Amino acid sequence: MKPLSLDDLPETLPVFPLEGGLLLPRGQLPLNIFEPHYLQLTEDVLGRGRYMGIIQPSFGDDKGVQKIGCLGRISSFNEADDERFLINLTGIARFHVVEELDVTTPYLQVRSDYRGFSDDLIADVGAIDVNREGLLDVLRRYLDRNGMRADWEAIEQSGNEALVNTLSMISPYGPQEKQALLEADSLAQRTEILIALTEMVLADMVSAGGSSNDNALQ
Repeated sequence: MKPLSLDDLPETLPVFPLEGGLLLPRGQLPLNIFEPHYLQLTEDVLGRGRYMGIIQPSFGDDKGVQKIGCLGRISSFNEADDERFLINLTGIARFHVVEELDVTTPYLQVRSDYRGFSDDLIADVGAIDVNREGLLDVLRRYLDRNGMRADWEAIEQSGNEALVNTLSMISPYGPQEKQALLEADSLAQRTEILIALTEMVLADMVSAGGSSNDNALQ
């Protein structure tokens, strides 16, 4: 299959606003779709290219969505007996929202611009610059503090891009922190943001004299 280029990506894009949700290039995001307007979105995108965007709502009292999201493609789906869709999205590339479109569909659509994110289409760009040792160190301390275990053999075998992006996506941080991870200029910068966020959680836990299951990496 020919590698994707920016010209192959859809300009008009249906989007799924998901607070605290994070999709990154080549990441895998499972979704349980049950609301009627998002069921319609899923049915529509399954019929034309399988592309949809994941984006967070605007912060605070502002309506609308963030200015940067991530394009995903439905890589697998199942239709449950109770009329839900269980889908898996594979991240393709981030996009800028040029405008929110005036549409008759029950779901939001935007005009997207992928310029500035061409590297998202290339696996492992900047992976050599990742502070892997620092990330694994803070991950070990976080897991130890929370009495959690991890499959270290699988972690050690993971490439830098997969490791950083997977940990970013499953991290327990809030919407603004997730947006910062999405918008990071490079894989190395995303790593440093993830390390800094985890160090802050660890410092808070030490100050509180305990651990918090609410902050567990699921």
